[in-house]
Amino acid sequence: MGRPFGVPVYVAPSWFLVAALITWVFGDQLNRVLPELGGLNYLVSLFFAVAFYASVLVHELAHTVAALHYKLPVRRIQLQFFGGSSEIEKESETPGREFVIAFVGPLLSLVLAGVFYLGMRAVEPGTVPGVLLAGLMISNLIVAAFNLLPGLPLDGGRMLRAVVWKITGKPMSGTVAAAWVGRALAVAVLIGLPLFTHSGALGTPGQEIGGVQSVTDALLAAILAAIIWTGAGNSLRSARLREHLPELAARTLTRRAVPVEADTPLSEALRRANEAGARALVVVDGQGSPTALVREAAIVGVPQHRRPWVAVGGLAQELTDGMRIPADLVGESLLEHLRTTPATEYLVVEDTGAIYGVLSTADVERAFVAAMTR
Repeated sequence: MGRPFGVPVYVAPSWFLVAALITWVFGDQLNRVLPELGGLNYLVSLFFAVAFYASVLVHELAHTVAALHYKLPVRRIQLQFFGGSSEIEKESETPGREFVIAFVGPLLSLVLAGVFYLGMRAVEPGTVPGVLLAGLMISNLIVAAFNLLPGLPLDGGRMLRAVVWKITGKPMSGTVAAAWVGRALAVAVLIGLPLFTHSGALGTPGQEIGGVQSVTDALLAAILAAIIWTGAGNSLRSARLREHLPELAARTLTRRAVPVEADTPLSEALRRANEAGARALVVVDGQGSPTALVREAAIVGVPQHRRPWVAVGGLAQELTDGMRIPADLVGESLLEHLRTTPATEYLVVEDTGAIYGVLSTADVERAFVAAMTR
């Protein structure tokens, strides 16, 4: 939809489903309040659905602006079935920053609710603008209240995580606490939402709630509970994975390499590598400076009987700036570099520029999977 603050905004296909659902439900309500609209009530209801998700976008933009203020990259904003999400690529460095980034979203929703309330007071009640503003005020209050619930993956869960992190000094402790509260919250939503609806607290006597509405309430509760439970579990798994990210170090995953000139036959280059106990080949010029990497996949594709007649230069990939990485890269910094500069192999160099070896993406992937399983 665009790139506010340089961050792309996407609309998931599920948004169209919920937009249609909001249009249908709100249209029926409009028909009771403003029957004179006739068929236009669904057009007004569609406008409400779009305006409501514009409010959700403002909520997510608040998270994004706060993250960018703290130099945290945001991959994208996505509007989807139940609200939206801001994909912040790195963890906050302090619990205070984590709290602020989480809190500004509900805060903006409360501010929007106040703005819509003032607008509602300025127009005549019982009119289309009055009903729209009232609906937007209530919906933003609901968004703020729901997101302030203290369980991951909701904003309130991130705020709880920040508080526990501040108290214990351990971000993992905060994540565990907020994730389990999120799971308890999912169970509470699954059981409590249908009971709350049938209690008559929403203005409809329990005995007037029919079977279809009961099924709808139960289905809505199940979907919400599943989203919260899954999000809490994903947050917990991501946090546990980050604990193991320091194990992903370029220096420990790098293959030893031998330098060879471009016209060296492949068989001779492999013989030198075997003698040195190396598993990679780096093409160098006459001064010994690296110019290219011999791709492992290219070596495998050359039959044994042809290797004495094939020069390594024909199998090599020329080095670009992104294919040179420092030997001291670890964890998220290493993964971020590989993500932004995709390649199958990278030349790992010391601070002095000396060749340390070759890092294969396949080795990093295996180490990453091993970290996930732990």
